[in-house]
Amino acid sequence: MNNDFFNLSTFQPSMKRTIFSLFLSMACIAMSAQDFARYIDQRIGTGGNGHVFLGANVPWGLVQVGPNQYTRGWDWTSGYHDSDSIMIGFGHMHLSGTGIGELGDVAFIPMADSRQREMKFTHDDETVAPGYYSVQLHEPDMKVELTATQRVAMHRYTQPSSSSFLLGIDLAQCIGWDKMTECHIVQDEATRLSGYRRGTGWARDRWTYFTIEFSVPVKLEEQTGDTLYIFRTAKTSQPLLVKVALSPTSAGDAWLNMLTEMPGWDFDEVRRQAYDAWNRELSRIRIEGDEERKTVFYTAMYHLLTAPSVFCNADKSFRGADGQNHKADYTTLTTLSLWDTYRAAHPLLTIICPEMQRDIAETFMDINDRQGRLPVWHLMGNETDCMVGNPGAIVLADLVLKGFVENKERAYQALKQTQLHDGRLLGTLKEYGYIPYDVADEGETVAKALEYCIADDAVARVAKLLGHKDDYRYFHNRSRSYRKYFDTQTGFMRAIDSKGTFREPFDPIKSRHRDDDYTEGNAWQYTWLVPHDVDGLVQLFGNKQKFMQKFDEFFRTEGDMGEFASPDISGLIGQYAHGNEPSHHMIYMYSYLGESRKAAPLLRKVMDEMYHTGRDGLIGNEDVGQMSAWYILSAMGLYQMEPAGGDFIIGSPVLDRAEISVGNGKTFTVVAENNSRENIYVSAAYLNGKRLKRGSIAFSDIARGGTLRLVMGNLK
Repeated sequence: MNNDFFNLSTFQPSMKRTIFSLFLSMACIAMSAQDFARYIDQRIGTGGNGHVFLGANVPWGLVQVGPNQYTRGWDWTSGYHDSDSIMIGFGHMHLSGTGIGELGDVAFIPMADSRQREMKFTHDDETVAPGYYSVQLHEPDMKVELTATQRVAMHRYTQPSSSSFLLGIDLAQCIGWDKMTECHIVQDEATRLSGYRRGTGWARDRWTYFTIEFSVPVKLEEQTGDTLYIFRTAKTSQPLLVKVALSPTSAGDAWLNMLTEMPGWDFDEVRRQAYDAWNRELSRIRIEGDEERKTVFYTAMYHLLTAPSVFCNADKSFRGADGQNHKADYTTLTTLSLWDTYRAAHPLLTIICPEMQRDIAETFMDINDRQGRLPVWHLMGNETDCMVGNPGAIVLADLVLKGFVENKERAYQALKQTQLHDGRLLGTLKEYGYIPYDVADEGETVAKALEYCIADDAVARVAKLLGHKDDYRYFHNRSRSYRKYFDTQTGFMRAIDSKGTFREPFDPIKSRHRDDDYTEGNAWQYTWLVPHDVDGLVQLFGNKQKFMQKFDEFFRTEGDMGEFASPDISGLIGQYAHGNEPSHHMIYMYSYLGESRKAAPLLRKVMDEMYHTGRDGLIGNEDVGQMSAWYILSAMGLYQMEPAGGDFIIGSPVLDRAEISVGNGKTFTVVAENNSRENIYVSAAYLNGKRLKRGSIAFSDIARGGTLRLVMGNLK
């Protein structure tokens, strides 16, 4: 890494002013209210292409209960879009920010009569808060309220007069790709139902078991086929309460989850506890800033902490990747969007949620034991194989290198087994040393190969740590095979055939979604996908000056990507696409190479313009926390560019102060002195009072607690 980082000529404030500012900042934090959850605005990202979940949930909850809408296109993958005014039910499981739709399970339909299948609404009739959702329906005339624990939802239905309630339970209702293949409901008691739903789609064989408990007796009034059950309750003058518990293993386990997490019927108390749960998680980072900045920041935290989701019962039993039920001594997790989240979300979680990392590592290694390789995109016990590369290997290697894995050798064997697997073109990579497009007989070979290089580098670093010298050399050399795709004539990464010839014709700007040599991108964007060996990438251009000429051009070049380009390629600054994850490390390459004066304006532009409080306040789909994680880290002035065990690059913080709880009662504080919209450059940095000579800090520096003081200035 270039050490000539803080080379800006700016004045430094006097010691008296510094001490006073620090004292004032500390006093302000001490006096401020500790209600962080009030800054969550769930509507951010429900418009545009954000694809976020809207409803009631708690951090890491399996249950995410909220409205389902018709799937009208790509922007309805979470089951809800701000532009819509029709609901078709209230489902108990949703995804947040994904590019593919799934779930929506066990949908409840409040009915005026048994023919009703949809409900019109307006946003003025909705109320949302952390752990709570409500809507006033007009047909039927009913107020619907929802809240949740991790595995159980509670509904409260209120009508203006004493009467019975008519509720449909639709087990066929789903979101996106999903299709119900088998289901069943049985009435166990006058107030209790149980059953299961089996579906296929993105997850090929997905089981959801449930138990439903009503506050008054119910009876089956009508059944349509094997999927829609309409129940009428006994007459009551009180609001109707319904509890719905989910389980990945059995209806009996769902009942035990209900007894464990929600034995009573106090809706308002469950709602309060859900709000408090969000407050506790958000308190991991305490920031200074204006109200709008806090709203963007803590809503980003909310999006980050929505997943991964727990995928086990309260007693730790779970459904494994082999389709069988098992028991563990850790919390099994799912909704692992790893191609997205290995870049920023998982590195951020290693800082703010250290106690969670064993659960992640054990989940990964159990999946490896049962399916023969680490997860790629795991959803509800199923490997979807969505996206390219082996991102699970990158995440697990990062955890090993940071000291979170006790049995490092077991983890290493999982890493090695995954990278030596023959599937997903890895066999071709082993045979040729790269992936020729004419042998692969499938597209996206450049993207796949570059992602495998990142994973190979991660495995090599663990092999080196554990003393596996031969393995280290093998994986390290393979991680440098990205060089084979670099065309010195054009200065781009390009697809090559088995004879070493670049594919023609070639256009670095044009893109065809999932039907060219790149994944949701073009040659401009994928040329820089070498976060594990930036120095080596620079050498391919001849020298740093030539590299910088091309890299500067990257942020200036405009052009039409064509009618078949992926909708994910959004948030463009030149060809840089912040709306999709492969670009996320690229601005920090400037800082890594000692050009922070070029990085700072770009970082501020992204944070100020592409994250805001509007309903389209995310420039691309959230991708299960990754888009928000980039903002959270960058707002504090940090980013882990090298995915496995890399240092955190210092950027351009928009927050004046951030106090981060890093576990074991320790706090790491980032203070940006003299910070403003004009003073965007870091002129000097001090870690625990000692001036830094380089533009990054190690994970261990953060984990042990302390203070990073950044002196901000401008170029005038």
